[in-house]
Amino acid sequence: MRRRASAEKTKPTPFWLAAAVVVPAVGLLAKIEIEGGEHLPENGPYVLAPNHYSEFDPIIIAVATWRLGRAPRFMAKESLFRVPVVGTVLRGLGMIPVSRTTSASAAGQAIAQAAELVADGRGVIVYPEGSLTREPDLWPMRGKSGAVRVAVAGDIPIIPVATWGVQAILPRYGKLSLWPLRKRVRVRFGPRVELPFVAGQTPAPAQLVAGTDAVMGRIAGLLGELRDEQPPAQRWNPGEHGQRETGRLES
Repeated sequence: MRRRASAEKTKPTPFWLAAAVVVPAVGLLAKIEIEGGEHLPENGPYVLAPNHYSEFDPIIIAVATWRLGRAPRFMAKESLFRVPVVGTVLRGLGMIPVSRTTSASAAGQAIAQAAELVADGRGVIVYPEGSLTREPDLWPMRGKSGAVRVAVAGDIPIIPVATWGVQAILPRYGKLSLWPLRKRVRVRFGPRVELPFVAGQTPAPAQLVAGTDAVMGRIAGLLGELRDEQPPAQRWNPGEHGQRETGRLES
């Protein structure tokens, strides 16, 4: 599915050079099938919330977003912006720094990030799980609140999306599989999640939990459609399974 490119894609940016290299290379490895692309806004800000089960799925999400006419920007650890060359590239691509903050300052950071997205009409991709899922069957695990915080702070639509098939290219914590080429990968976008609180107001912790759970439920539902399976009734909780969470996209 292809659409008219937005102004942020048609305007010359470093994304053009990156896309010229990345898109053809990914096309050799994956045959990407996009479903529900009409749910991604053609213009204006958005928060895109994908599942995360392979180190390669951010590349798939980036290419799918680019094919739908939007520039794929991610949240990245603030420390990366201080690395020579890497920080310059991230800033040039419009990536958004996120720091490991306390709950008290997380709200202020979300407001600042949302204001930047609204002012520039840009979108951002935020992995609500914060790290690769540890769920044994690759279903989404418990989410974190970063994506919801940014969306509600700026009254920005939060769009759930699920991918499936990337594990055939690069299994979780595995090795890259080059053959056969053009493995089938499906990407399904869903309609925006209506959050259960008033946009622009600082939600209470319980509301953040409810909103995040709603987003994770929608992502799991989309993945269930792609897999033709029913998602687990309970989402995997790393804390309950004695595993250390290493979220990299969450405040």
